[in-house]
Amino acid sequence: MNLAIFQTENILSQTGDCIRVCLKERQHEHIVKIQKLGPGQEIQLGLLDGKIGRGLIVEQDQSSTIIEVSLCQAPPAPNPIKLIMALPRPLMLKRVLQSAVSMGVKEIHLIHSNKVEKSYWQSPQISDEEIFQHALLGLEQGVDTALPEISKHQRFRPFVEDLLPGLIQNHRAYVAHPSAHAQAAKASEEDCYLAVGPEGGFTDYEVEKLEQAGMQTLSLGPRILRVETAVPVLLAKLAD
Repeated sequence: MNLAIFQTENILSQTGDCIRVCLKERQHEHIVKIQKLGPGQEIQLGLLDGKIGRGLIVEQDQSSTIIEVSLCQAPPAPNPIKLIMALPRPLMLKRVLQSAVSMGVKEIHLIHSNKVEKSYWQSPQISDEEIFQHALLGLEQGVDTALPEISKHQRFRPFVEDLLPGLIQNHRAYVAHPSAHAQAAKASEEDCYLAVGPEGGFTDYEVEKLEQAGMQTLSLGPRILRVETAVPVLLAKLAD
């Protein structure tokens, strides 16, 4: 937790620029047991979808940490890459989302694919609350407060045919897929969309539909990477 993020419900009071915040449960435990911080010591805080600042711990007991903070710093610039990702296995989803959010991705579309088990969509890990918690952990890791927009699309064709062309209009758009005509990943500061398939990759039919929508195939070379590895590697290459 490189940044303790609080929400409006954590605010106890505010006098001028000084905000008095109460953190409990996971964040309190982390401050006490991992960071080993107590009264009189400083900690970096940020308001969700707001600014960042340094706070002073003024009180602490077994269940809560109270901090006084002044917010003065804007969150970092967003990553120019917008991610379209076939829904991973539930346990992998947690890791991939946290990694992508920590790298500054602000738009993520989770889509269905032929190789995605339908049962994944019924997992508790895909609930709105769980996705929010994964995103929050990613923000805390990346010292960011701007919550990403994460949407779910359980049908492949309606997403690719009806929604995708409008999303990528006037943007560069790539689908990560090893093929003879795929181009190598190159860095750019321009916004772009990146589609990453499931374990085993998109099917040929799915790649064709993505290309018809306006995406170009993109390759990292001959090696086949796990989704949790491919996503940060691609984000780093494209936005470096």
